[in-house]
Parts: sequence; C-alpha cells; structure tokens
Amino acid sequence: MVRVDHMSNTRPEILFPLFASLTSLDGIGPKTADNLTRGGFERPKDLLFNLPHSGIDRRLRPTINGLEFPQVVTVEVEVGLHKPSRGRGPYRVMVRDAQTEFQLVFFRAHEDWITKILPANQRRIVSGKVELFDGMAQMSHPDHILRPDEAEALPLFEPVYPLCAGITQKLMFRGVHSALDNAPELDEWIDKSLLKSRNWPGWHTALTTAHQPEKIADLAASTPARERLAYDELLAHQMTLALARARLKKARGIKTEGDGSLARRVLKSFPYTPTNAQTRAIAEITADMAAATRMNRLLQGDVGAGKTLVAMLSMCAAVEAGGQAALMAPTGILAQQHMESLAEMASAAGIRMVKLTGQDKGKAREQKLIALAAGEVDILVGTHALFQKDVVFKDLRLAVIDEQHRFGVRERMQLGEKGQAVDILVMTATPIPRSLALSHFGDMDLSVLDEKPPGRKEIDTILVSSGRMEEVITRLANAIAEGRQVYWVCPLVEESETLDLTAAEERHRVLRLALGESRVGLVHGRLPDAEKAQAMADFSSGKTRALVATTVIEVGVDVPNATIMVIEGAQRFGLSQLHQLRGRVGRGDVASTCLLMYDPPLGETAMARLKVMRETNDGFKIADEDLRLRGAGDLLGVKQSGLPVFRIADVESQAPLMKIAQDDARLLLHSDPGLNSARGQAMRALLYLMDRDRAIGMLKIG
Repeated sequence: MVRVDHMSNTRPEILFPLFASLTSLDGIGPKTADNLTRGGFERPKDLLFNLPHSGIDRRLRPTINGLEFPQVVTVEVEVGLHKPSRGRGPYRVMVRDAQTEFQLVFFRAHEDWITKILPANQRRIVSGKVELFDGMAQMSHPDHILRPDEAEALPLFEPVYPLCAGITQKLMFRGVHSALDNAPELDEWIDKSLLKSRNWPGWHTALTTAHQPEKIADLAASTPARERLAYDELLAHQMTLALARARLKKARGIKTEGDGSLARRVLKSFPYTPTNAQTRAIAEITADMAAATRMNRLLQGDVGAGKTLVAMLSMCAAVEAGGQAALMAPTGILAQQHMESLAEMASAAGIRMVKLTGQDKGKAREQKLIALAAGEVDILVGTHALFQKDVVFKDLRLAVIDEQHRFGVRERMQLGEKGQAVDILVMTATPIPRSLALSHFGDMDLSVLDEKPPGRKEIDTILVSSGRMEEVITRLANAIAEGRQVYWVCPLVEESETLDLTAAEERHRVLRLALGESRVGLVHGRLPDAEKAQAMADFSSGKTRALVATTVIEVGVDVPNATIMVIEGAQRFGLSQLHQLRGRVGRGDVASTCLLMYDPPLGETAMARLKVMRETNDGFKIADEDLRLRGAGDLLGVKQSGLPVFRIADVESQAPLMKIAQDDARLLLHSDPGLNSARGQAMRALLYLMDRDRAIGMLKIG
C-alpha cells in the first residue's frame, strides 16, 4: 500500500482518483457530469458517500397473482399481442406469466424499439411497479426487460439512491460502481482495538458492502459497514476540532492569576452562597486562566443557573492580575441588562466598568476609548461595537462572549485578537445535548452549571387554546391590578420579520384597549436600540405593566416582578426557544406562570412538544427532546450554528460514536502531535478524504 508522505501538506497521490473529474468514470459523459455537479456531486468521492437509502426486492416470482398493488414485481412472461398507441394514448403489450395476463404500458416510446425488445411469442423477464388501472394490472415502463438467459444480471436486491435533477437510478448506480472500482485501498486510520471490538470492516470493504445491500436490514445505520463509515466522518470532524484546540493550547498564553481579593468582595455583596456547580466552574476557569496556555472554554447553564456570577468572578481574576476583561452580548438590550446585573457587584469590589454599544457617538465614545486604552476601565461591556478597530485595550486578558451561537467562531477569534493572548470564555443559556455540544463546540473545554441557586421558583406551565383569548386577557387585567407584571410574546409568522412585527403591533393595540393605554409597552427587533432600551426601562421600573414583544426578549432580560409569560402561537416555536422565553419569569420570589397559547387543532408532534414544556422545567431534558423531535439543524438554527454537515453520520442517533471519536482524536494527537506515525499518516489521508485540508494546514502552522 502507498503511504502518505508525512512531510507533505498536499493531497496524497493515492487519493487522486477520488478527486478526479466525474467524466473519468465509466459511462459518465459531460452532460451527466454537469447534472451531478449541480446536484452537489462534484467528484467521484461524493458518489461513494451517497449511500442507498432503500432497496427493491427483484427476486423472481412465478406470478403477479394474489399480490397487493402497487408493488414492484419481477416475473417471467410470454409476450403476446402488441397494441400500438392511438393518438396520444400509450403503447400496450399483453403478457402472460404462469397464472395470469397483464399489460406492459409505454408512453411516447418508439414502436420499433418495443417490437425489438419484446418480440411476440418470446419469453422475457420483466421487473417494475405493477398497478391496477380500471381493474387491469399493468406495469408502466418496466425498469428491466431481459432474456431468460440474462436473469443473473439482475440483482436480487437493488439499491435505491438519493438522486438529483437529470439523474436516473441507472446513471447513479453506474457512477457509484465505477467510483468503487477506482477507490484505492488505504491504510487504516481507526484504532485497531476499536475496529476489532466493534467488528468493523476496513474502509474499502465497508464502502463495497454499503453499496451492495442484499436485504432491507443491510440499510440500517447500525450495520458494521455503515457504522464504520459514519465513524470515519465523525473522527475526521473531531480530529479537526482537536487540532484547532491543540493549536490554541500551543499558542503562548499569559498566566493570569488573581489573588482573590476582588472576588471575595463580590461574594460578600452577593445574597446567596454559590452552588457547587458554580464553585466548580469558577475553579475550572481560573485554573485555565492561570495556565501558560490560552483558555477556550464553554460555560453552559440552564436558564437561571447563575452564569452571571461565574462570569463576574472570572473577570475579577483578570482585573486582580492587573489586566482587563470584556463581556460581549448579541444585542444592546442584553448589554444593558448585563451592565445592570453586574453593577452592584462591580461597585462592591471597586471595579471600573463601562458599556460600549453602537449607540455611543462622538465625544462620549471618544472619552470611553481613551480611558480604555489608558487602563482606566477594568471591564468593558458591549455589543459588536467591541470589534471596531479603534477599540483598543491596554491589557485585555479575558473575553467573555454571551450566547455564542449568535456570533460564530470568527467573531470569537476577532475579540480574542484585541489582546496579547486573550483567554476566551463563551456562555450559553441554551442547554445543548451532549452530542451537539461535541459536534458544535468540540474544540472547547466544557463547564456545565447543572444546579440552580436557592430561591428560584418552579414555573407553572399551562396550555390554553387561542379560543380563550378574552378569558386570558381578563385574568391578566386582574393580575396587573394586584401589582404583577406580564410579558406577552407574539407568534412567529411564516419566518417573516415584517409579518412578525404586524402581529406584535396588532396585539399591542388590543392589549392597550383592554389594559389601559399607558400600561402596555412594545419591543421588537426593528426598533432603534435607544427605543428598545427605553421600552425595557419602562417595564423594569414598573411604569408599564405589560410588555408585548417578539422573541427579542428571549435571552437575558431580567425583571423580577414579571411573573406571567404568555406565548401566543406556542406551537410555532421550538422547545428550546419556548424554554428560553419561559425563563424570563420566575426570577423573583413570587410563584410564576407561563401560558402556552396554541391554535387548535394541534398535530401530534406539536402536542408532544407542548406537553414536554408542561411536564418539566429542566432545560437539558427539554433540549434532548427538542433534538429528538426537530433535529440538530433546527435546534441551533442551521444558518447561525455552523453545524457540520455529514453525508452518512447522524449526530442525533449516533451521539455515542461522536464521544468515542472525540476521545480517540485527542488521544492520538497527544501521543503523535505531528501525525507522523503510521496511523498519523493514515489520519492525514482521512482528513484529505473528508475535505479537511485546513486541518492539515493547522499541523503545518502548529
């Protein structure tokens, strides 16, 4: 076998046939190649990873008699009378099997071709879908027409492939099998003991087996061949993340070690004792900061788990060490919210904290930037405005990023470049199932807040039909009269921001009529930041008693006196989003209620989602259920999340494989950092095979 030159950072020659032009495959001409390329199949290797999703039983039967139709049948027949088409009608050929007569039907077919392939009084094997039409069984355009002596050419079980425009099953089959013929034997990149314990075949054998199923059971993801190919994808992905992580770890960090003096002052001002989970997370973060390598850590906690305190104590360590910290939020409202929730703690510790958003202009902005560059600001809280070139820190040690999935890796790194070797702490209030955390944040170390601070009340969740709208509004009026405050979240309308806005404005109008004009505020994504901030300030101060909102209030907004959350059109939201919205209430010491208002009739899945919300307040259980019901892309939002797209592996059902792949990749990189061993070289080939060329580039840089 050919080995990969470990000194090389170019694709090894052994893989060339898999990256060649599609026209290098037998039976694939320029037109077919164009159709395949438009369908996302650009190279022979793309065809190899396009596994059959179902199959057709082509076993020969004596007769179609007694079968349920429609059904694909293979049967030997004697060709009878030909009935050429009249006008636009079909061409029909009468045939007889061992017991009964039926028709073969052809639309717009040439008569000379039909008489040649189906000569009268001769025997033929036909295979195709048989349907009943006006009481007569007929097979339209048989998939296969063969002489009895050609029967062996017909597979007993024929794989059915995902197709694209302009490509038939025959063309796809031909292309795939030509690619298989050209596929090289490659050295093994999977750990030998794992290969043996899972009973997985080698790579080439796995591909061949997966493309030649003999029965329906061979199409299951749990078969050794398919599972091995799925693992290859997961392993390449985890090796890429492990290389990114190792590269960050190699980057010289600055030891940021505080003396705990500011942290002690903050804790003294804090009304509660930190939970065990908070204490553990703070210890993990400060240990990372004190190390000589850069931190890249994800802090994951359910709604109300106390991430703010952890972030503050982490930033204290940076300030204690003589450095600065930055806290970045996705919106101006959230930046303001952070500012307010941290203000008391910062004041108690004598920490100088400033907010910077896009709203800051002119002289006021300039003064903040001068103070920041001079080291007269300890903590800078802000939005995307923190990325701007003229934002210069004297000594940025720690960047805390709230709600990572709203930003992206590039922005995370951009903020990290505002200092020498900035430690990165990412926070998310979106509980992410472990499988997704591994695939999406696998380059990061993970701290989980899985306890809630004392005093947090369980929220009572009630399902109510939209037909009871008037009754709900009457109850809200009573609650407001008793001094309570209410959120009313408007439904998502056909993923259109304009229609969302219209729905919110209409609900605002109705509630102002019912509850009093000056008592109902409105906040939505199109409002200027200053108006949003004013609407939130009015609600926080109690000036307005009800706040009509779109999902702009989903994360981070904190008004302890708000004890009722109404979510209109609840069936249109994902579970994790419903959980985030519900978490806006229950933040004080009064029992809170969440009304999930739905539009009947509800489908089975929608009802299952809403029942989960009624039954549990545990965000991690909800996230697991959301993943099961909706899938990975919807859960994190495909456009924002950058989730890897796998051709074979399934992140949801094969989560345990993802964990094995992560452990295996990290272990191999620990023992062979340059991937220079025999297995390391094979791993390089896998990375190239899976289009992870950038990962190879990281080896070169590292």
